Amino acid sequence: MTDITLLTDARYVNPVNPDWYKQNILDDDKLVCEALERKGLTVARTNWDNPNYDWTQTRFAIFRTTWDYFERFHEFSHWLNHVTTQTQLINPLPLVRWNIDKHYLRDLEQQGIRIPPTVFIKQGETKFLTEIVTETKWSDCILKPAISGSARHTYRLNSENLLAHEETFRQLIANEAMLLQEFQKSVLEKGEVAYMLFGGKFSHAVLKKARPGDFRVQDDFGGSVHEYNPTTKEIEFAESVVAYCQPAPVYARVDCIWNNRGELCVSELELIEPELWFRKHPPAAEMFAEALVATI
Repeated sequence: MTDITLLTDARYVNPVNPDWYKQNILDDDKLVCEALERKGLTVARTNWDNPNYDWTQTRFAIFRTTWDYFERFHEFSHWLNHVTTQTQLINPLPLVRWNIDKHYLRDLEQQGIRIPPTVFIKQGETKFLTEIVTETKWSDCILKPAISGSARHTYRLNSENLLAHEETFRQLIANEAMLLQEFQKSVLEKGEVAYMLFGGKFSHAVLKKARPGDFRVQDDFGGSVHEYNPTTKEIEFAESVVAYCQPAPVYARVDCIWNNRGELCVSELELIEPELWFRKHPPAAEMFAEALVATI
């Protein structure tokens, strides 16, 4: 019986001649494995959709880099239902289900946690995108799916390109819910900060910045990652976001930007498979292991 299985996707299990992107994944998982093994735990690593893996022979499965799930959501959802009858997931299934869909942002807002101004558009909406944007009176906004990752189908809209995205919107909304958010201009200057927390406590943070001419901070689109030392107020804000979650997550990443009034707000709360940049702060792997041991 294995204590812990780290979940990835098939591309990252044993890549041949890994590029920098895949090597970052391998380096981070190596730090996690070593930290868990120092706690006396046995650790394995495989892709979540491995048909030959016996999930009854691992006590816990931890989401790490299952970065194809949003492209295969129905398959992934079915697997979630199946695997929870055979082992325990970390973070647990109720949190995963809640966090998969960005409607969780509405729940956070209802608890008084700041998010960017957002319109939640239901699947099958018959209004034209132009109508929805006009009603908001936003001159600059972001359209994104409610279930997504790595900026999939994420578009910045304004009066010059709105009509050009109408057909794409019609195709998307027929099959999935969408979010429309007012664009927060500070992301172009200040970037987005990712705060890593384990057992509800802050560990470290990084600053993500978009490449010139883009608004997406992901390295998939040329974004860059920088060291970042947050203020006490920022840390308290990130910890207050995670404190809302029930049950308490073992690990979390709170992504924040400054809104158009200069206030810190949550752009994303990542409880499933966030990149946690252990390689930027190796002691965080030990903090992660300690939070896990305290839970199990």
